[in-house]
Amino acid sequence: MDFGLVLQADPPAADVVALMRTAERAGFSHGWTFDSVVLWQEPFVIYSRILAETSTLRVGPMVTNPLTRDWTVTASLFATLNEMYGDRTVCGMGRGDSAVRVPGGKPSTLARLGEAMHAVKELAEGREVALNGTHVRIPWVREGARLPVWMAAYGPRALELAGRQADGFILQLADPYLTGYMVEAVRSAAESAGRDPAAVTVCVAAPAYVCDDDPVALAHARDQCRWFGGMVGNHVADLVAQYGEHSSAVPEELTAYIKGRRGYDYAHHGRADNPSTGFVPDEIVDRFCLIGPVETHLARLEELRGLGVDQFAVYAMHDARESVVTTYGDEVIPLMS
Repeated sequence: MDFGLVLQADPPAADVVALMRTAERAGFSHGWTFDSVVLWQEPFVIYSRILAETSTLRVGPMVTNPLTRDWTVTASLFATLNEMYGDRTVCGMGRGDSAVRVPGGKPSTLARLGEAMHAVKELAEGREVALNGTHVRIPWVREGARLPVWMAAYGPRALELAGRQADGFILQLADPYLTGYMVEAVRSAAESAGRDPAAVTVCVAAPAYVCDDDPVALAHARDQCRWFGGMVGNHVADLVAQYGEHSSAVPEELTAYIKGRRGYDYAHHGRADNPSTGFVPDEIVDRFCLIGPVETHLARLEELRGLGVDQFAVYAMHDARESVVTTYGDEVIPLMS
């Protein structure tokens, strides 16, 4: 199993770069950041520094979207980084949450997302695409360039698109039941599309907080990670609005917990002090995140690996960022790689 580290592009950017260097030394293979340029700094500028100061780490957004940048700009950004540092980028893409909602927009349709994933991959790998009735190709992309495009998804139509088209599937929660359910949906869609289901990389991303197995420590860890249930709840609310509260198309294990949700304040998006996440119960934090002693983390990771997960990406948006990277490097990654 590979391991990734997910950070927000908070200033100073030098701290993000430094922690990514630490992560590479600890055995992490991927370094991810949010891509929401009003709330945080521009990630592609930071990727250039991370790539320059590491040697093997692969970087990318978790996730970008089809709306905040022209597709040719996105493709050229990735192609430029790959030309400078070798093929060490991954394009994670989704419909868009804070990046499009904070400036007053709405998430992309799945049709547009599919078109964007195709265009960005083709252009970044040097092939021609049709855009706005014009044939476009980036002429300076070297032959053999590669850009994996991974897609974040939860709902049935999104899972089908990920399996049919994406190089990888990003699931932002670590609940074993839901992971198994959604990995099966993605692989079934890949097989129906004539693809090798095993060729679709599966990445589970969630907060990890290592602490003692006692009530006080666990309560603190849950409070530090409760924001994640609120973030996932934004996407779940979209699914409930589309499919209904008790639809057989979406597992109730995913949707039931947002019944008490009353809006969301993006000013605290992805932060431990988010006041909009009081509706998230402890049970969801325990299911969606990895919390507790190292042995608890290893047990969950083994379960996820058995479900076909290729990478676990650690969301480090809490008060123990450095220690979780170090602990994973010392006590988790050597046993799981």
